[in-house]
Amino acid sequence: MSDTPGTVGAGATQGRATPPEEILLGRYRVLARRGTGGFGTVCTCWDLRLQRRVAIKRMPLLAETGTTAEEALAEARTACMLSHPNIVTMLDFEADGAYAYLVMEYVDGLNLAELLARVEGGQLTAEECAHVVSSVARALAFAHENRVLHLDIKPTNILIDRQGTVKLADFGMATLSSAAGYGDARGGTVGYMPPEQIEGMLVDERTDVFALAVVACQALTGQSPFAAPTAAGSLDKIRRGAARSVLRACPGLDPLAAETLLAALSPEPSARTPDVLDLADDLVSCLGDPHAGAASLRELVEQAEVDDPAEDPRPGAALALARPWLPGAIVRALSALLAFAVLRHVLPALPGADDQFIAIASLACAGATALWPPLGSVLAGGALVAALATTHPTSASFPLAACCAVALSAWWALAGRTDHLGSAALLLPCCLPSPSAGAPLAGFALDPLPAALTGAVGYLAGSLFHLAVEQGFSALAVVAALPQAWARPSFLVLVAGSAACALTSSLVAMRGSVAAGIVGQTLGLACLLVSEALAAGMENGGIWATPRGDAALVAVLLFVLLCTATVLRGPLFEDQEGDE
Repeated sequence: MSDTPGTVGAGATQGRATPPEEILLGRYRVLARRGTGGFGTVCTCWDLRLQRRVAIKRMPLLAETGTTAEEALAEARTACMLSHPNIVTMLDFEADGAYAYLVMEYVDGLNLAELLARVEGGQLTAEECAHVVSSVARALAFAHENRVLHLDIKPTNILIDRQGTVKLADFGMATLSSAAGYGDARGGTVGYMPPEQIEGMLVDERTDVFALAVVACQALTGQSPFAAPTAAGSLDKIRRGAARSVLRACPGLDPLAAETLLAALSPEPSARTPDVLDLADDLVSCLGDPHAGAASLRELVEQAEVDDPAEDPRPGAALALARPWLPGAIVRALSALLAFAVLRHVLPALPGADDQFIAIASLACAGATALWPPLGSVLAGGALVAALATTHPTSASFPLAACCAVALSAWWALAGRTDHLGSAALLLPCCLPSPSAGAPLAGFALDPLPAALTGAVGYLAGSLFHLAVEQGFSALAVVAALPQAWARPSFLVLVAGSAACALTSSLVAMRGSVAAGIVGQTLGLACLLVSEALAAGMENGGIWATPRGDAALVAVLLFVLLCTATVLRGPLFEDQEGDE
């Protein structure tokens, strides 16, 4: 099943979606990021300590939303006050200065919006609706008794687990009462807010009554009566009584249930049903047996699990959930292996390096890279700089080594430290015969601009590394050979082709879907093959020529591997909902 914004189950990077491995608070591995809802981003995570899934709502502090750590802590305390079978449980709260983290229970099932999307006409039966309304009403009544409003009742905040239990999620809009009464609402979702909430007036329990009545109307008729692109449009529909025509268009609806809903949907708070339990009692008496509705909902959720057996339909998702450490372990192993391979070529060139030193240093650096993959490019690059500076030292040694150190440091600061696969994208061209080999991996792992930079720098680093190996890491020989190797127009075409490959594949993949990722890799492959063909033509006196066989073979093999990885990784962004 999938999480949606504003929910904490029933189933969010800055930059390029979730990286191959992301740990929150040193304990929670991110399994999926599900967009934004309310005032934060909701992630499904794996608790490494207790070995369980949880949902974490991450809220930016101050800079983007004006939310302070104290306000976020107040929200957590509010939610912790509400221990009820029909309310999602708050487990923990943390803040790190930039973000506040609300750790909540993971609800294994569907939210109401997903359920309505799966049933015919987007409608529940009367008994199913009775169970949903009575469960949510009990949750709200308990919250109201504790002087807490929800203020964002909507289908994506109503979760139904595999047992048919209904839970209300996301009290992120809740406002604690003051001695003078309830405070002003901070927001909500257009289509479910009553006039007083839209206009920023004082709100009370009848605000939640109105929103629950909208959800019930939608569940019974398949239409959201006040849905509109803007808050003003929704307010106009409320004042025109749009719900009456929607309810009349549902011939199977009990007339008493329709009248009950219309009373709760009055634009004036004073004309509404004052208590949420009164609304539920009046509706349930017209709709039918909630227990039968619970059994029916349980069957629907179970059927959804059969239709979609893995929480994430992409191949390999079950393995990723059963072994959430595996993707990160693969990245660490790949980075460590590449760093080891580069160092085994570079370390013998250092003065005084014997076999024992080479073996121990290579293994130690590979182990350090496995602990933190971005370190691999630092260690391998540092060894290369040291070899150029100390092997057959001449007047050219220090300037060449210094230029390499500055270039690698700048790349690492801008791109290498941002993603665990960044080091692999830089080191791969040094380990394969084609210096463009890192570009497809950069497009797979990085945001567009860092990917383009890594593609270009990776080609330069790979060609310099292979040239240095050929010249025995003699700086004087390398400097003498560089103009002949790098000053050719064909070389610049290949550098540009590598940058274009990484940029194109990353830009297209940012659309988020698996298909976009594969299309991005396809276009990236085309960029590489075209640049290789153009460079070969330049070397052939302007006559068209086929790309070099080794470069084309490497590019195609990487294309196949990265397309497979794209399918296994699945969508970058899922089930995003825009809240207003």
